[in-house]
Amino acid sequence: MKKLLITLALALTATGMHAEQTLTVGPLTMTVDDTHGGKILSLKYGDTEIISQSRFPESFGSTFWTSPQKEWNWPPVPEFDKQPYTVARRDGHLLLTSGVSQKLGLSVSKEFAVDSAACAFVITYGIKNESQATRQVAPWEITRVQNEGVIFFNAPLDGITPAGLMNFQAKDGAVWYEADEAPRNRKINADGKGWLAYSAKGLLLVKTFQDLGHNEPAPGEAEIQVYVNQRKTYIELESQGAYATLAPGEQLQWTVRWHLLSVGDSQPSQGQLLSAVREVLARQGK
Repeated sequence: MKKLLITLALALTATGMHAEQTLTVGPLTMTVDDTHGGKILSLKYGDTEIISQSRFPESFGSTFWTSPQKEWNWPPVPEFDKQPYTVARRDGHLLLTSGVSQKLGLSVSKEFAVDSAACAFVITYGIKNESQATRQVAPWEITRVQNEGVIFFNAPLDGITPAGLMNFQAKDGAVWYEADEAPRNRKINADGKGWLAYSAKGLLLVKTFQDLGHNEPAPGEAEIQVYVNQRKTYIELESQGAYATLAPGEQLQWTVRWHLLSVGDSQPSQGQLLSAVREVLARQGK
């Protein structure tokens, strides 16, 4: 894995000055805001953006939470989702570390690297038990995209719950959901096979991660989740790692690889998209 090219850009927002870390590999650019929850604000192929750029609260960028949600309910834990992260560089990688959550006794880290050969970003999330008690927790990545295009992954159609909430269709070894609009919020859970894909604007975003066994997700959670906000606003692509027991001072790590490909057509066929995903998986030996 080659060293990551990182530049630091300062930008003014309505609330003041913030720092953006810009990561590049091939035609891809990823922008991370270390002063506002370490969120990934942007992912572009050339000049084309794939992540939601809305600035309404909880509707943009890619963030990281701890699972299960019942541990903190709502809103998201501020130390992880909104407050500043410290920044360090190690072996050419970018390392962000949150403050300690006063509610959970946990801290979060995010390490960004690139695989130049695969033209991919490699993000390793960490959760550390900073308390004096044993804790159980799982990692959870949430990426917001516009309400358009198609989402697909490998899972049994009859295992998507709640059944019938979104119009998923099974074809060619995957389940497919074309973005639609409804007057209510919707969310599904699924037991996937270690990948989740989204296509819009002639681009294909493929995320790969640990394939969980049936009993490995946190209670009430799932390896893959898709949340569709009411009306035509935004969609969340969500994946979770295994539920783990952490002794005081112990840390878990969980890696997600992001691939953003040009599929050369604003409306590629399902066969084209699935073939591209299979090529990504084959390069990883999956």
